[in-house]
Amino acid sequence: MPSDATPDPYVDPLVFGQRLQLLRTRKGLTRDQLGGLMGRTGSWVKAIETGRLKTPKLQVILGFAELLRVGNLSELTGDQSAHIDLFTGPGHPRLGAVRAAVNSFPLTTTARQAPPTAHLRARLARAWSARHSAPNHREVVGELLPDLIYDAQLAAREADSAPDRRAAQAALSEVYSLSQFFIAYQPDAPLLWRVAERGMIAAQESEDPHTIGVAAWLTAQAHRDSGPGHYDAADEVTVSALEFLEPLLPDASDDVRAIAGALTFEAGYTAARRAETGTAWRYWDRAHAMAMKLPADYYHPVTSFSRAIMGAHAVTVAVELHAGGESVRQSAASDALTIPSRPRRARHRIEEARGYQLDGQPDVALDTLSRAYESAPETIKYNGYAKRIVLEEAESKNPARRQRASALAIKLGLLAA
Repeated sequence: MPSDATPDPYVDPLVFGQRLQLLRTRKGLTRDQLGGLMGRTGSWVKAIETGRLKTPKLQVILGFAELLRVGNLSELTGDQSAHIDLFTGPGHPRLGAVRAAVNSFPLTTTARQAPPTAHLRARLARAWSARHSAPNHREVVGELLPDLIYDAQLAAREADSAPDRRAAQAALSEVYSLSQFFIAYQPDAPLLWRVAERGMIAAQESEDPHTIGVAAWLTAQAHRDSGPGHYDAADEVTVSALEFLEPLLPDASDDVRAIAGALTFEAGYTAARRAETGTAWRYWDRAHAMAMKLPADYYHPVTSFSRAIMGAHAVTVAVELHAGGESVRQSAASDALTIPSRPRRARHRIEEARGYQLDGQPDVALDTLSRAYESAPETIKYNGYAKRIVLEEAESKNPARRQRASALAIKLGLLAA
């Protein structure tokens, strides 16, 4: 190994502080930055890394895991018996088939005939509808994706005219967008980035504003969810997409106006992750104004952007700012039942649970997570924030709370039955 290479925390039995330092530097964070995000100081982080402070309690370890986006808790603890997936969920049984479809390219003539773009669009509409309505949405989408990917790639390759090629590229980009929802939080980060990049390239080839906006929205999320070191990249994608879309908005369709609203909120989301309170709420206000200009019953099929979603977005901003009281207030003002998408409704419940946990109401947080599980079990099983709350409360000193959290942890596969 070269002398300047970053050590691998699995090669030697490193103590917690050394693992923390390695993972922090790999994410491009200084001690002051990590300490600030934890509500502490850089000297406190240094004391843990150098061993002057002992290994912290589970709640603090889970906080580090959340900020550093570790795939598995053992990356921090070094305890391979505590092999708990957090922000990388379990590999879905259909992941292999989806991966094979993404990795294949129809470069030679095949017996398979490319379907018309209109046919691809109809299948995509059914797939999005199934994703929003099915509690086991990853299973449903994972079954549909391989054939959709193969056919969309073939249609883009075999298009005869420039208009047909652009239309096929738009459909292909949307197939990659659907794929990203399936692949997210699964143990194949390179595949996620491959899909995000191909979706953005196909969107640019399509020259379609809505398609470009959707691909940018998903690419920005991929950057932001990679950790604080990628926030600037997320902002760059979001701002560039908004600069492209804004001149078109006066005469744009509802879908284009909605994706611009979704991107506007994404800018606020990233600002909240940075703890930039004023900027985060200013973007939320702007996105809210854009949502109110959409029809009352409109709901964007990919991003869920709508009037109904803005209450959920307000909860997310407050939670990301670690404002427990404001999170609870926003939860009380929002109505999850107005969100038609089951996985998005479950995601909102998880955000509410985070708010209740921040506000010192762990029992309400667990109740809310139970409702998220009832709405869409596959959403909570792949959500690191939900799993963090459950793991914390599974060690509660309150026997009744510990029992309830342990029962939910068993459902999520975090504890053995």
